[in-house]
Amino acid sequence: MTKGASPAITRSRWFMTAFCFGLGLVLLAVNWLGGQLVGGLVSLAILTAFGLLISLLTPHSETVRGLTTRRDERFAQIDLRATAVAGLAVLGTLMVAWMVAVAQGRNGHPYDWLVATSGFTYLAAVAFFRWRG
Repeated sequence: MTKGASPAITRSRWFMTAFCFGLGLVLLAVNWLGGQLVGGLVSLAILTAFGLLISLLTPHSETVRGLTTRRDERFAQIDLRATAVAGLAVLGTLMVAWMVAVAQGRNGHPYDWLVATSGFTYLAAVAFFRWRG
């Protein structure tokens, strides 16, 4: 029953607004616990505005619609490639940050763990998808 309802919920025009608002509430709570209420309110406002913007643009933009509510094979491939590029950018940044930290005589934490985690995850994913076919 959940499987049938899930696509209908995530394909709703207002799903992204609700998701962003919920994430904004989480950031508000975390910031509030950390003594940064104003930062939490700003985070909530930014995420809610972003969610509303996406919801308002969805009917008018094929790109927004393809990446949010109506995914076909073409947009799935675009998303997969964009995710890979973003991952490479983050990994490259982490590697440079680790090298700078080591060159400055520090131990490279937490960059070393993040780089190692990405490497092990990549190898595990290659093995899994190779085994899965």
